[in-house]
Amino acid sequence: MNELPSLSRDEIKRYSRQILMPEISMRGQQKLKNASVLLVGVGGLGSPVALYLSAAGVGKIGLVDADRVDTTNLQRQVIHSTPNEGMLKVDSARKRMLEINPEIEVATYPVRIDRTNAEEISTNYDVIVDGTDNIPSRYLLSDLAVLTGKPFVYGSIYRFEGQVSVFATKDGPCYRCLFPEPPPPGMIPSCSTAGVLGALPGLIGSIQAIEVIKLITGAGKTLAGKLLLIDSIDLTIDKVNIHKRAECKICGKEPEIHQLIDYEQWCGTGPDQDVGMAGAGLDVEPADVKEMLDTNQPLTLLDVREEFEKQLADLQGSLHIPFLELSEKMAEIPRDKMVVIFCRNGIRSAQVVRELHQKGYTLVRNLHGGINAWAENIDPTLLPY
Repeated sequence: MNELPSLSRDEIKRYSRQILMPEISMRGQQKLKNASVLLVGVGGLGSPVALYLSAAGVGKIGLVDADRVDTTNLQRQVIHSTPNEGMLKVDSARKRMLEINPEIEVATYPVRIDRTNAEEISTNYDVIVDGTDNIPSRYLLSDLAVLTGKPFVYGSIYRFEGQVSVFATKDGPCYRCLFPEPPPPGMIPSCSTAGVLGALPGLIGSIQAIEVIKLITGAGKTLAGKLLLIDSIDLTIDKVNIHKRAECKICGKEPEIHQLIDYEQWCGTGPDQDVGMAGAGLDVEPADVKEMLDTNQPLTLLDVREEFEKQLADLQGSLHIPFLELSEKMAEIPRDKMVVIFCRNGIRSAQVVRELHQKGYTLVRNLHGGINAWAENIDPTLLPY
């Protein structure tokens, strides 16, 4: 067993409130200094994870994120700041982490992690942490954890709800045990599509950081084999059991997956697959819709967004039937003229168009890119959101 590193007087002072706890103690703090954690995604979830692992004294933290800081991030991604807009997120985060704790090492990887680079990036790290916001990345990281024998600390958020678990521990379940198959493309919206309460990722990410610290120090029981469910709107917390599935394709008794695969293709969200398109010739571009309107062609614009979204940006004269009310108000949709259906970015409207077309509505079309594409290409007075 490798000898643990010693702590300097300054480090002992810095971490004294942590060392005082018998569950951590001096030895636990030495384990933290000796540990390395790979954090994939430095956004809403990654921000509190990075901040608290830095403050806790994890010796080496790797940050993986190809994105840059944007104004829309700052409502929840608290590791970044307004002066850092446009900066790579990994650089912005590293700067703040070292301001909090100059005793640690922070490595940056300004790339998109995928099957081609995941194993190389993760080689020198003990724990993998999920700070992502998409399904393919979660399958990738979980499979990577199983194949490399490293624990995977999972977190996800949606509006007011969050989940946390620890996967791929010895004898514990993996992400595939919980979700054997991915959901249909576009079924699970991201924060940019559905929105999220800004404080929620702070809560979920902090719990993820706690789980990492427990994994490293051996303190307490982790969430391995459990799924923590938090609903912040009602402030309810539930914990359910997750069992290792004997038939799991990667960690079961007879695994079928022995190497990383193309996760975007498998989940149906690859670069050639636009979840904001209905496909099969059922999409129409903003410029074409404008031409139809300018030439007075028979046309109905159908807005399937929620009422509060209309207050953010609106197309005057459009018929408004919220997505969840369509089944009750389908009779209001014309069958004898072109109906162009739109939402924020085309995801909900694409689903509506496909369903209506199957029900015999032959003249329905999806506005590709939604009202945001209209704002970008046709009417710059509208505010994209």
